[in-house]
Amino acid sequence: MIKKYMLLCVIMVMLVLTACGELDNTTETSTAETDGDKIKNEGIYEPVSIETKNGTILYEEMPRRVVTQDLHPMELMMELGLEDHIAGTVGANPNQVLPKFEEEFARTPVISRGMQPSKEVLLEVNPDFVYAGWDTIFQEERLGSVKKLNEIGIKTYTHQSSNTIGPTLEDVYQDIQNIGRIFKVEDRADELIKSLQHSIKDVSKKIDTQIGAVEEPIRVFIYDSGTETPFTATQTILTEMIRVAGGENIFGDIPKNWTTVNWEDVVERDPEVIVIMDYGEMTVGQKKEVLFSNPALAGIDAIKNNRVAVMPLDYTFEGVRIPITIEMLAKSFYPEAFDNE
Repeated sequence: MIKKYMLLCVIMVMLVLTACGELDNTTETSTAETDGDKIKNEGIYEPVSIETKNGTILYEEMPRRVVTQDLHPMELMMELGLEDHIAGTVGANPNQVLPKFEEEFARTPVISRGMQPSKEVLLEVNPDFVYAGWDTIFQEERLGSVKKLNEIGIKTYTHQSSNTIGPTLEDVYQDIQNIGRIFKVEDRADELIKSLQHSIKDVSKKIDTQIGAVEEPIRVFIYDSGTETPFTATQTILTEMIRVAGGENIFGDIPKNWTTVNWEDVVERDPEVIVIMDYGEMTVGQKKEVLFSNPALAGIDAIKNNRVAVMPLDYTFEGVRIPITIEMLAKSFYPEAFDNE
């Protein structure tokens, strides 16, 4: 009986040890599966080097708390499904956001309505990344230099095509790819680029189908502001969008983004369409009054034929609105191609 009892004890101990071993294995498997799911869902962040006009920037961690400056970086983030990464935005007007982003925008803190917030305002939301539309935000009297922000753990990216003289659509696509790489959503970035390209081709196809190939582009003058002398866009993305829409910026040969010209220059280049920029202290009505009350302009084609297009400022930047803007421009250049819509 004693031998049987001892044998039974040994068997029970072995069973307990086996069970414990199986429990440990189960726990290890469960942990491995959890880690595997985490890797699958979030990925192991591989450092990313991005070439910018100010040098190479190395991103070693996934940005989690992003502050965007202006609407076009914010809308791009949202288009790529990265709205949960946005901790706040500056310089974005809730009345101007695209309808498709209104719900996400409503959940995004607007930490400053001005385009140039102070560093103190920025630090209140504890960001680890600033995605800026314009280089000018990274000045000592504003947010501080890129170097100093990096020193306190805040990485940066400036929308490169917005800060380039003579940007092309390819430059805009490169920005989209860069953001896709930084946030590890390259597939979404590629799909977005394909979608933008498809929409742009649709507009070109309508023009080609209805009126044929454009042999002589419509001459276009972009009127931003100014009474004594006009301020105009020269080599910005708007010039590129005008070209794609079948037009030609009459001051597109000037190697700047924006500049002041003379009314005599406008008369000499005789635009067929005037694009009025809708923003600033002057209303669209006041800007039209400046143009149509100027006797020097009475003889140009655009004034004689009352061909004026109004363009809100946020549609002239390097973002997801580009196909919409190109179609708006094409309709003002070639309304006959869109009569059936």
